Amino acid sequence: MHDSGSGCRPKHQDPSFGLADKAYDADWLRRAIEAAGATPNIPAMPHRKWKPCFTPRLYRQRNRIERFFNRIKHFRRVATRYEKHAANYLAMLKLAAIQIWLQTYESMA
Repeated sequence: MHDSGSGCRPKHQDPSFGLADKAYDADWLRRAIEAAGATPNIPAMPHRKWKPCFTPRLYRQRNRIERFFNRIKHFRRVATRYEKHAANYLAMLKLAAIQIWLQTYESMA
């Protein structure tokens, strides 16, 4: 949610889980995620007396996405938002994703 800027999702997706980091463990945020029709999957802070439900498998998927964003930000044109038009920026994102994919699968071969 943080990396997207506005936190909005496309209307064609059905949000079923609200994934967030441990720093976002707040009751008001959990209520907002539930009001949006999703189930919050946020690890509880250690000082919490009541521990809400948490699924580590879903959290690992969130971590993979975070690591992908980190690798995308290594591309200077993407990180600094050099492209002014959305279509050009999307093209640079796609090129960066393709290069990351090629580096990953080239090293496995």
